[in-house]
Amino acid sequence: MNKMSFIKGMGVGLAVGSMVGMVAAPKKQKSSTIGKAIRSVGDVVENVANTIGL
Repeated sequence: MNKMSFIKGMGVGLAVGSMVGMVAAPKKQKSSTIGKAIRSVGDVVENVANTIGL
């Protein structure tokens, strides 16, 4: 058996396995991400308003 073909096979198997793992992983809900973004924008606006003195 050629050592190089074994290493190539291991590399391909690792790549395919990681791709399958990413596809099979549960998806995060985008609504929670959007909610966090809206909250952080609100916090930034509040901090700027407090700094300006409004």
